[in-house]
Amino acid sequence: MEPIRPFRWNVARGDRLGSLLDGHGYEPLYLSELTECAAKVLARSSDGDLYFVGRSADSVFDLLSGVLADTPYDARLHQLPLSLYGLDGMGLTGEERARLRVNLTASDLSPKALAARRRPFVFADLVLHGSTFTNLHHQLCDWIEDERAAWNVIRAKIRYLGITAREKTSPNTWRWQQNKDWVAQLPGRAVRNVSIEGWLWRYLGNDQPKTARSFRRTRWADPEVTVPRRDEEARRGLAAAVALHQHGRTRGVREHVHEVLTGEPAFRESWLRDIARAIRGR
Repeated sequence: MEPIRPFRWNVARGDRLGSLLDGHGYEPLYLSELTECAAKVLARSSDGDLYFVGRSADSVFDLLSGVLADTPYDARLHQLPLSLYGLDGMGLTGEERARLRVNLTASDLSPKALAARRRPFVFADLVLHGSTFTNLHHQLCDWIEDERAAWNVIRAKIRYLGITAREKTSPNTWRWQQNKDWVAQLPGRAVRNVSIEGWLWRYLGNDQPKTARSFRRTRWADPEVTVPRRDEEARRGLAAAVALHQHGRTRGVREHVHEVLTGEPAFRESWLRDIARAIRGR
């Protein structure tokens, strides 16, 4: 069984786009707010490798790929094209489970690979109720058990980072992870959040054009997803991705990221100060 991955242009690598962007100039929306969000995601990544699940946080990935370009840290960013939202991630058939494992293995996320990692691996995504993370965690745990991998080693490295809609802060504020039994299997602070304004969350999750197809279970074995999209939505999404990557490489955005990093609690740790210096030095 060969892995299947939805096609997405690699704007960081400089894929040749030809005439795809003709007539599709783009000035990034909400650049300041996105920059703050991206910086906080980086600061709360526990010195780990970031895996952006699905498509919702594409803009965060694209902006960070520009910010970290030409630094020793650009290889820490990964995209994990996968939809496990709600019922779509439950009750998988044996064939679907096998297909999921093949695709995860291709992303270096097999139990064996996870146990051998030196740094944490951090799954990041927009979160409403946490069903994507819940389904992903259960699938990983079942796989780890099937392969009798070293769960105690893996649990010390696994992280979940939710991008959530901001709510009023109070002792009674509901947070998606509070009622998830599986969270207790992990070390403290293995599940963290970055909050953004609700309108920005809705834009990223519901309204923003995307370059790739949603990779639901009905498409996990469909070779059609490996074919580049050239429809109007894909072109607008590609224009946004290119623009955000380019802005991430600018002095202004990098200075903004650096400023946010210095205000994060993790800035007391040497790994984040090293990243901040690398960003500011470009």
